[in-house]
Amino acid sequence: MKRTAANFLVASTLALTGILTATTAKADEFINVLTGGTSGVYYPLGVALAKIYGDNIPGARTQVQATKASVENLNLLQQGKGEIGFSLGDSVQMAWDGNKDAGFPGKLTKLRGIAAIYPNYIQIVASKESGVKTLADLKGKSLSVGAPKSGTELNARAILQAAGMSYKELGKTEYLPFAESVELIKNRQLDATLQSAGLGVASIRDLATSLPINVVAVPAADVAKIGAPYISVKIPAGTYEGQTEDVETAAVGNFLITHEGVSDETVYQMTKLLFENLGQLSAAHAAAKAIDRSKALEGMPVPLHPGAERYYREVGLLK
Repeated sequence: MKRTAANFLVASTLALTGILTATTAKADEFINVLTGGTSGVYYPLGVALAKIYGDNIPGARTQVQATKASVENLNLLQQGKGEIGFSLGDSVQMAWDGNKDAGFPGKLTKLRGIAAIYPNYIQIVASKESGVKTLADLKGKSLSVGAPKSGTELNARAILQAAGMSYKELGKTEYLPFAESVELIKNRQLDATLQSAGLGVASIRDLATSLPINVVAVPAADVAKIGAPYISVKIPAGTYEGQTEDVETAAVGNFLITHEGVSDETVYQMTKLLFENLGQLSAAHAAAKAIDRSKALEGMPVPLHPGAERYYREVGLLK
């Protein structure tokens, strides 16, 4: 009789342990934040987002993954290897369309939108010593265009094509991350770098404090040839050391993207916390100062995730 009671007690304890373990496992929410290179803007913003989510979503475990940015992030999201990722708007559109030339194996139909955030400025910077002052001056010169088939590299192709050029006219095309491109310019092994990022990107600030630079204009007429989602903007004077005048260039909107497999509640929380913690994001990088909830749905290239949709209905952005 005693043995039966003891057995019952053990069985009950094991059952209770099993229930608690299952509950804990369910409570743990893994959020992998897909960013970009560590010298860009996506990475510090991703680190800030991961902290916000880890601190405020009960049971959430977060991780920040440095990647080759837009194209890789979107492919990883389609594979379920991330819960939220940064991407340029034109890359998102190409992913949804299944543009193989841009680096997508087929239509990435699992992608879902969270928010439009800040614009990426196409920033072409050359050493003053190179003599590159205009897009035409790049002919015969060496230019780094970002990782192959990255969002930045897709921007480079579009800009050069609008200017009536291609990689063939360049003296040499390098496919390097921002920081490595800057190091080559410092060492006089590269003439110029094209970087698609928020204003004040660390890599270009580093370059501008190391040697005299020229910020190369992308004329509004060329931007108009490309059309949406590109818009004509100006890099304000003083953004980088030695830049004494406003410089015309193109910009493309950035988006936070998820996939259909992430739970509605998690995406709701991620969207809500994004806009409730803009101060923390702006402290991580000044580019976040341009994030505006009233513009969060502008130009979204993919369907909204139901969790994000719920948040926008709550705040009156969706009826």
